[in-house]
Amino acid sequence: MEQTGPIAAAAAWLAAAAPAPQACRREWERSVSGLVLLPAGLRWDVLLVPGRLGRPTLRLLAGLSGGGPVLFDPGDDSVGFLVPVGTAARWVGTGVRVAGDGAWIAVPHPARRGPGPRWLVPPDGSGRLTDPVALELALHEAAAGLGGPREHP
Repeated sequence: MEQTGPIAAAAAWLAAAAPAPQACRREWERSVSGLVLLPAGLRWDVLLVPGRLGRPTLRLLAGLSGGGPVLFDPGDDSVGFLVPVGTAARWVGTGVRVAGDGAWIAVPHPARRGPGPRWLVPPDGSGRLTDPVALELALHEAAAGLGGPREHP
């Protein structure tokens, strides 16, 4: 994948979380899936929300200006919000999985399109992350709109 402008900045920002950033960028180029494993808890944590709740939450966040990069994994229908480091350790919420220090996340190249994990909101390279307070508000509002929390398989 050719990397120019904002895509190159986003790829560099993501790769900076890798133990070997240059190797990470090479792996993106060689990988058939377009995915690399990156450690959470160094530059960002990830809050993983079931898609049924995550998609409306993302729409609400867009109106609150509290959004940062957002992943989507159709395999388990989850939406992953990249949040500041330490958020995962403090997060309390039913049905929300967290990935912080010690966890690894499959991360697509910022320009990746097609099936499989992809970005709903790609990183822009600035380091901007989702504001956890805005995310919590949006999650509550989205859950209320769905009729409250429900069991997810």
